[in-house]
Amino acid sequence: MRIGGDLAIFKGMMKALFEAEARGEQVLDRDFIHEHTAGIEALRDDVMDCSWEEITRISGITEEQIRKIADIYMKSNATIICYGMGLTQHQEGSRLIQQVANLLLLRGNFGKPGAGIAPIRGHSNVQGDRTVGIDEKPTDAYLDRVRDVFGFEPPREHGHHVLEAVEAMEAGTAKVFFGMGGNFIRAVPDTDRSYAAMRNLNLTVGVATKLNRGHLVHGKDALLLPVVARSEIIRTQAGEQFVTIEDAMANVTASRGVFEPVSEHVLPETEIVCRMAMATLPDSRTPWADYMVDYTLIRDRIADVYPEIYADFSERIKNPHGFHLDIPPRRRVWKTPNGKANFLVLPGLEVDVPVKDPAMLRLATIRSHDQYNTTIYSNSDRYRGVYNTRLVVFMNRDDMAERGLANGDVIGLETYSDDGIRRYVDGLNVLDYPMPRGAIAGYYPELNPLLPLDYFDEISGTPAAKSIPVRVVESVASAPPIRIAG
Repeated sequence: MRIGGDLAIFKGMMKALFEAEARGEQVLDRDFIHEHTAGIEALRDDVMDCSWEEITRISGITEEQIRKIADIYMKSNATIICYGMGLTQHQEGSRLIQQVANLLLLRGNFGKPGAGIAPIRGHSNVQGDRTVGIDEKPTDAYLDRVRDVFGFEPPREHGHHVLEAVEAMEAGTAKVFFGMGGNFIRAVPDTDRSYAAMRNLNLTVGVATKLNRGHLVHGKDALLLPVVARSEIIRTQAGEQFVTIEDAMANVTASRGVFEPVSEHVLPETEIVCRMAMATLPDSRTPWADYMVDYTLIRDRIADVYPEIYADFSERIKNPHGFHLDIPPRRRVWKTPNGKANFLVLPGLEVDVPVKDPAMLRLATIRSHDQYNTTIYSNSDRYRGVYNTRLVVFMNRDDMAERGLANGDVIGLETYSDDGIRRYVDGLNVLDYPMPRGAIAGYYPELNPLLPLDYFDEISGTPAAKSIPVRVVESVASAPPIRIAG
């Protein structure tokens, strides 16, 4: 399928379902739809307005293939749709996920065994952070509970998501960056622009287990604080401690280290945060010194702030298998104003703003086999047969021929953009690879300079890294690589 063709496939499957229903076949879960949903008429009208010609053109696969997938789905009594994070990395990524939910709702695939929607995340705490209130736009209800439990009035102003954070650094309204792990500056778009923004800060603080480039691109002052890794044993005055993690299936489990800390001088993350609080808030009524040594007390406060999902946290976490958080759709309970699961319409078939130039290619940035997030363990990718380099572009052979390229040729890529900034990466080897026509791929974070900061999903703030519009340009790789960002 084409990059960004997901929406067309989902709508093609829904169109096949509606057509079958119109023929008198009962393929929709009518009882579920009647009792639990609203808005199916608008969805049906939108889907049926899409022609098969457009669906196949934009999806990149045939009507026969889409109908075959839909037929399998119609015959399934329970279906789980799993999706990778790349589905969210389009300009309409959030609304694209809504269409996945629409497809599942049509056959009642929520609230029964073997059914549901399953995001496949690469990290154990991507959603766990949100569950305990790590949110740049916290709700008033959450802040009220924090106030009531801890006895202070929390600030009500909203913070920044990633892209807004970089803009605040550029503007000078953000002055300090404090990073708990990770490699922020290599993960975000517009590499050169983001580097400059980070260097504009007064202070950067990295709490980390290993050195990375993000620690070397820093503010006017910089601190690097080594910590106990999650795989290492945490010992305090109260004895051995453990932390808790939440996986993509909303299951919360205990995580205990098994190795001795790399040094007696590294501190646990919790202790670093508590000591910072004690140093900067000497009159705080929060018992930071107690939290620093007994993590059970922290879990008790989480339960106080979130009694509906974390009641008896400290007891439930003793179960070796952990426990599942309550997810209302599992009970067919819908936390919406009308109390229903609402079918939501996304008009058309495109998930990214079209570019008229026929020479445009859609670039998806990807990871290699030997890579975890921004951490690269080797320059080889045995999944795709690439060895000893990461400066490559995977391209369809017909797209190569159209541009007069041979396997191994060196090219540059330039981004289509309206902001007057030239984004260019040079010295990339073209590799003949079974990509769809019009789509190319290359490694992240090396190609992050091509992703504009303002190319993102407006709802979530997620950078649209799976559909960057680029053109092939002549390489000047004999000279130093050019990366211009302003």
